[in-house]
Amino acid sequence: MQKTFEVENHLGYRILRWVLLVALLSGILMSAVQVVLDAKRVSAELERDAAQTLAMVEDSATQAVFSIDDTLAQQVVDGLFALEPIHMAKITHPDGDELGDRLRPLQDSAFRPLTDPIFGQVREYRERLTRGSNPDLVYGYLEVHYDTAPFARTWLSRALVTFASGIALALILGIVLFVVFHLLLTRPLLRIVQSVKKVDPAHPDDRLVSIPEGHRADELGLWVNATNNLLVAIGDTQKKHREAEDRVTRLARYDTLTGLPSRDAFMEDLQGAIERAREGHSSIALMVCGIDDFKSVNEQCGFRTGDTILQTVASRLTANLSSDRFNVARLGSDQFVIVEKHLRDGFQAAETAEKVLATIGSPINSGNHRISMTATLGISLFPSDADQADRLLQSAEQTMALAKQTGHNHFQFYVASIDQEIRERKQMEKDLAQALANHEFHLVYQPQINLETRRVIGAEALLRWEHPEHGMIPPDLFIPVAEANGSIVEIGQWVLDQACWQAARWASEGTHLRIAVNLSAVQLRQESIVDDILNTLKRHNIPAGRLELEVTETSFMTNLTDAVAKLHRLHRAGISIAVDDFGTGYSSLTYLKQMPVQHLKIDKQFIRDLLINEEDTRIANTIIDLGKSLNLTVVAEGVETAEQEYYLSQRGCALAQGYFFSKPLLPRDFENFVQTFHARIVENNA
Repeated sequence: MQKTFEVENHLGYRILRWVLLVALLSGILMSAVQVVLDAKRVSAELERDAAQTLAMVEDSATQAVFSIDDTLAQQVVDGLFALEPIHMAKITHPDGDELGDRLRPLQDSAFRPLTDPIFGQVREYRERLTRGSNPDLVYGYLEVHYDTAPFARTWLSRALVTFASGIALALILGIVLFVVFHLLLTRPLLRIVQSVKKVDPAHPDDRLVSIPEGHRADELGLWVNATNNLLVAIGDTQKKHREAEDRVTRLARYDTLTGLPSRDAFMEDLQGAIERAREGHSSIALMVCGIDDFKSVNEQCGFRTGDTILQTVASRLTANLSSDRFNVARLGSDQFVIVEKHLRDGFQAAETAEKVLATIGSPINSGNHRISMTATLGISLFPSDADQADRLLQSAEQTMALAKQTGHNHFQFYVASIDQEIRERKQMEKDLAQALANHEFHLVYQPQINLETRRVIGAEALLRWEHPEHGMIPPDLFIPVAEANGSIVEIGQWVLDQACWQAARWASEGTHLRIAVNLSAVQLRQESIVDDILNTLKRHNIPAGRLELEVTETSFMTNLTDAVAKLHRLHRAGISIAVDDFGTGYSSLTYLKQMPVQHLKIDKQFIRDLLINEEDTRIANTIIDLGKSLNLTVVAEGVETAEQEYYLSQRGCALAQGYFFSKPLLPRDFENFVQTFHARIVENNA
């Protein structure tokens, strides 16, 4: 089969030639007609101009011949030569004697050989000079010769423009028609041909012919649909034949709950797939899929609902991933595994991963529950990441476990450094377990400023870990680890206890400040969290109104009902509730309406480029306006410049914190800052 077209055989090229030819001839013909009509108009204009000129000087010329005034006659003649086209003018007696005359050469123009045959070289006009009392008595003659060159030059300029524009319009029209034809027919046809070439005869329903965009309802769309129906029918027949052959051997390998192959059966299939890929010098992708927070669903909705979710996920995976290219199995618990064969490259694996995430992400109905699930995928590739079945699966499982620490609902590829990262994480878990007992933690406090009164009204307590070997460990590194292994519960209680002790100490010294403490999602899920917090306040004799608990938007997403109930108990006790990092998670007005929230904290990523990035400024303004409409206090994090502080103050943001005011400080440094800050305010107002 010919793979490419010769240019002259291209349908669009042939159409372009004919369209250009017809358009060009039409343009030339229409331009010629316009030029001829314009020539007639110019000739008539010359006649009118001559008639007007003769009429204008007729009385003066008559007076000159009647009075036999040579001077007047010559003045009349000279006056005519103020007009550019006048070639010759003279006034004569009836007997031929000239009273006045004048002659100038014809204009020398290169276009005369073309225009003289059309307009003539000279137009001659002669007027009888009479008086009204006796029109039959001729006193003399006024004779004027017009040089046609000025009029011809004007006509020729217009003629050239007419021809040029006509031809250009023809060319443009031809090209436009070609482009339209190409977009509507030629290009869709080529795409259909290319799509047909990609159909695998052995698996015709695996890659159907794509319908060109915009042609779903026309003849091309009907043609493609008919072709695809035929391919699907053939593919179904082949698929049923294969299923009939495999049914007996596969029944013994199914997982009893989901109907998918079990782990042992899958390993046999994986080994076979690797051997075939090695022989065919092809690649495969192995994806381990773990459902996010599946344990919480079992605890909240029951194990029967959990089983329904697993069955639904298994059904969706098998329905959306064709069995001739994909192997799907259940590894155990909430983990599934997918093998994609005949892999072109990593991009194809990424496309499949996105498809899997979208498949699992659709809400699942189970009894009275409508549950939205997400999943996290770890991907390893053969042969680049591993060449043995067990090692390939291990790589994908490790990648999935690591990916879950950085977030949910995404996929991650295996990298060579994953073993080192896991070892470092395990070591951090060991060090973290000893950090509290070894007094390696301490708190720093970042001031919160009331933008209207310019007073320090509170402080956010922030945890710091000073490792004996590695120095300061960023919270972004160790907090997720602590949440993952559950040690955040003990650490969080220590943070609350230390912050309340510090608040009580400051209060005893006359500084009454509100203390803001972050409450982890893991802490919020603890049954005793409300009692633990209230007992801590009571132990340090801190009024409940002096404590603010900051929860992130994701803290209450997994179990909204339980989280809201606990937060309401804390609120009724007098504790303030703030939503931290607002705008970065999944907040909706429904959640804010259900939660007992008093404060919204704008995440610092929207403040960082405030007044520089239009989108960030718009988001910050929207959060401020939302807070006003819900009667909530808005707190801006990460304020670093005076311009940001002034803008937020003018927009109605109540509170702010950030490096513009102060970095997080040790307790003694914080006390000095408060005194200095307030003293400076008093001095400025003096």
